[in-house]
Amino acid sequence: MDEQKKTSGSLALSGAPQVITIPPSDPVRARKLRVAAYARVSSSSEDQLNSFAAQNAYYTELITANPEWEFVDVYADKGITGTSAEKREDFQRLLADCRRGRVDKILVKSSSRFARNAKECLEVIRELKALGVGVCFEEQGIDTSELAGEFLTAIFAMMDQKESENISDNIRWSIQKRMAGGTFVPSSLPFGYKKDEEGGITIDPGRAEYVRGIFSDFLKGYNTQEIADRMKKCQSVDPALSPYQWTVKAVARILKNEKYTGNSLWQKSFRTQTLPRRSLTNRGEFNQYYALNTHPAIIDQAVFDKVQSLLRERKQHYFSKVKCGTPISGMLRCGHCGTLFRKQVNSGITYFICRTHTVDLDACPIGPVPERTIYEAFLRLYHKLRHQGMPILTQLLTDLQAARKGKLLWSLDIVALNQKIADITRQDRLLAQLRQQGLVDPDIFISRKNELAEQLRSAKLEKERFLEAEEDQTIQQTQELIEALEAGPAFLDTFDGELFRELVDKIIVESNDRLRFRLINGLELTEPIERTVR
Repeated sequence: MDEQKKTSGSLALSGAPQVITIPPSDPVRARKLRVAAYARVSSSSEDQLNSFAAQNAYYTELITANPEWEFVDVYADKGITGTSAEKREDFQRLLADCRRGRVDKILVKSSSRFARNAKECLEVIRELKALGVGVCFEEQGIDTSELAGEFLTAIFAMMDQKESENISDNIRWSIQKRMAGGTFVPSSLPFGYKKDEEGGITIDPGRAEYVRGIFSDFLKGYNTQEIADRMKKCQSVDPALSPYQWTVKAVARILKNEKYTGNSLWQKSFRTQTLPRRSLTNRGEFNQYYALNTHPAIIDQAVFDKVQSLLRERKQHYFSKVKCGTPISGMLRCGHCGTLFRKQVNSGITYFICRTHTVDLDACPIGPVPERTIYEAFLRLYHKLRHQGMPILTQLLTDLQAARKGKLLWSLDIVALNQKIADITRQDRLLAQLRQQGLVDPDIFISRKNELAEQLRSAKLEKERFLEAEEDQTIQQTQELIEALEAGPAFLDTFDGELFRELVDKIIVESNDRLRFRLINGLELTEPIERTVR
């Protein structure tokens, strides 16, 4: 009887549980692995361009020869540094296709070809890993989809970045030595100068006359905007001015440039030593070098000094008052007359008032709105969006994406570009077949291969630019809106200016008792307000 109780009921729980191990099944792939390749050369020298063509041909043949792989594309950048991902158009196109789910694996010659910025390299690797995309570096034998892949990539990425930094340090040291010795010649020259056959600096007579005219007009009382307008008129009749953008800042740079006196102040700006590299104004962080008579003068020193004195006077006159803004400054517009609201402080209370209403009360009936009232209205709006609006915004995003996909599917421009890409690809394959049969001279093959690679790259970039141009920004903005709400607090007790600008594009004051908030994706929501009309 006791034995029977032990094998049934609650007493059976005291015995050791029986565990059955179910072995994993082999993964079943319903389709081929979609494989792409990335290549990059950092200069446009002949040797580098031949390497560029060789990398393109090698990866095309490698991927197409594997029966388990589906060839996606070879993404290639030439003559571009690897320290910044933003400057590499094909690299960005590769990432865009990965985000669209078009790539499963990426082949790269080495980690240095992929990136020379350790931080950017790891960020991209982790993003691709989250998307299910692995990166294979052939020289290092690394596959980021494997367990130790990211760790090994981090080591090599740091080594590649250090190598790039050492090269930059050597170049910087060489430039500074030439500056200190007075032999430095800048790679680009100010408007009005050109290089002679020996690489020296000489005056460009035609453009130098425009420089003298700019200094003369400024001393006559013309402002930089008037001078820029005159230069734009001259630009329409003189081809020598056509490559330049004549803006107020461009004119100001000419007026402040000491090189027009024949002297040179070197290292007025510098590049940061850490990545990403940025150009900053040298405010005493590094030595500056002032060299006399480095080249012929266009402007007399006395004239230049008068211009600098006048510039300081005008700056002091127009910019002496410092204006303190608020997070909502410049974002309020009148719903009645369309005029921007300006800030006004009365009895210690900050108001925003319609400019038209300030001049003529009858022309616009919208009165001033206390800043505190606007903040309170935003807090109520945020609570509604955070707790009631998320499902609506998510459905809106889905509908927008479906509408865009249907629109691009039948775009004539996309169809034409796809046809062009297919034609170039067929020519490339035919050229490869002729080379295998020995019917094409090797030099002709390399030259034609480079031409086709450049045509294919241009067509793909044109297609990407068209897709970006056609892409409704509302989709991206709605996604950003949802992300900002998800990252924000569940309950917002006090006004957060940073969060406000992440969510709101503009506020329209519809009436004395209602505000209309236009969100960053164009969606508009109204919020009532209570205040005393002044």
